Order: sequence, then C-alpha cells, then structure tokens
Amino acid sequence: MEMPSTGDVVDAAPGRAAIFVASRLCKTYQMGDVQVRALQDVDLTIYRGEFIVLLGPSGSGKSTLLNILGGLDRPTSGSARFADHELTGASDADLTRYRREHVGFVFQFYNLIPSLTVRENVELVTDIAHKPIAAAEALRLVGLEERMDHFPSQLSGGEQQRVAIARAIVKQPEVLLCDEPTGALDYQTGKLVLEVIERVNRELGTTAIVITHNAAIAGMADRVLYLGGGHITRVQVNDHKIKPSELSW
Repeated sequence: MEMPSTGDVVDAAPGRAAIFVASRLCKTYQMGDVQVRALQDVDLTIYRGEFIVLLGPSGSGKSTLLNILGGLDRPTSGSARFADHELTGASDADLTRYRREHVGFVFQFYNLIPSLTVRENVELVTDIAHKPIAAAEALRLVGLEERMDHFPSQLSGGEQQRVAIARAIVKQPEVLLCDEPTGALDYQTGKLVLEVIERVNRELGTTAIVITHNAAIAGMADRVLYLGGGHITRVQVNDHKIKPSELSW
C-alpha cells in the first residue's frame, strides 16, 4: 500500500505511541560558497516497535535524517523530538546522555577494537550503559555465544557486523539506528545480518530504522520512507512483511 509523504500516517502503527516526531526539519551545509540542502521541511512520525527502512540514492538525505534522530547532528531549523525529549534544543551533554541511554548505532564498518575479544568489545558499552544486559546474552541474541573469546581478526565480515549489533543492543536501547549495515557484505552474509536486526526488533520490541540503497530490503519493513532531494517523497506501508530469508536481490 502506498501513501503520500506525510509525518501523520495514522494507520501505520495502530495502538502504538510515537517515539520520534519531526516537524519541518531542515539541514543546510555550507560547502565553500555553496549551500547544500540535505533536508528540506521533513515531517515525520515513527512509532514504538516499528521496523522502518529509509530508501533513496546517495545525497537524498537519509544519513542526515538518521544522524539528527540519533542525536549525532542538529538541524538548521525545525524540530525533532524523541518521546518526551526535545532533541533540537538539547545541550551537548543532554544529547550524549540521550545517545548513551536510548540509542544503539550500527554502521557499515564495524569499528571493533582489534586487541579486544568479542566479549570485551561488547562489554565496553556495559560500563557506560544505564541498564545493560550481560554481554553473553547480547552475543546469544546475534548467534555468536560460541565466538565470544575470539578476536575480530578471527571472524568473518558478517560475524564482525553481528558483534557490532550485539554491542549496540547490550545497553537495551529503545531505538536501533543502522546506516547501510549490509553495505560491505555479500548477499548471504547480508541476509544473516538482516535476520539479526529483524530478531532484535521482533523479540525485544526495539524500534529499528535501517538506511539502505537496496530496494529489496524494503519488503521486510513495516514502512518504507523514500527520500529524494532532502524530502520524503513517498511512504509505503507493507501489509505483509517479508522475512529476511525470503529476500532476494
């Protein structure tokens, strides 16, 4: 089902509370003498427990939007709110606390510390988390409980990405933000990583937002937000979600 671009898709998640609300969100970068408008008047509502895919070409504003929602960047104008917390006017200390307590990040490159074991890489986050789960439990959720004493160099790319997901979820974040999590992986490995993200969303109730260039991944989302030229150009609601194992590209 396709729906117009709007932040108020009332039927997208009936009975769920909004976790993100953005209004007239704009972001402009100054590149020398040129102004680049990365986001232009974006209105958006995302509900708790949703699986959202942000789809669009490079330069469409996907990463900028994700970074603002994750408290890594600030908009030039407009407002963004997480639950009852206003992000737009928050101090640096408030945004740091917000990221620490509420958000897990997964990027295309894994950023693991090579001199630490898998368990130690995940435990780094538990030291600063408000209510972490055990590192072993996080690794069990991503299917790596038997590799926790290995070093990153002893793992495949897909396994390293799953460690990165375990590191993101060990603090029990309410939101998991993923920027091209399968971009550096082959087809089969990418599907395994998507299965882990879907499992975290389904079993833990974590709101998941995934950036991708790969249109095939859209089938596993509750909603797909298509971005172009800094705008949300189209919203697609999936009445029937596809399992990651059923995806093909």
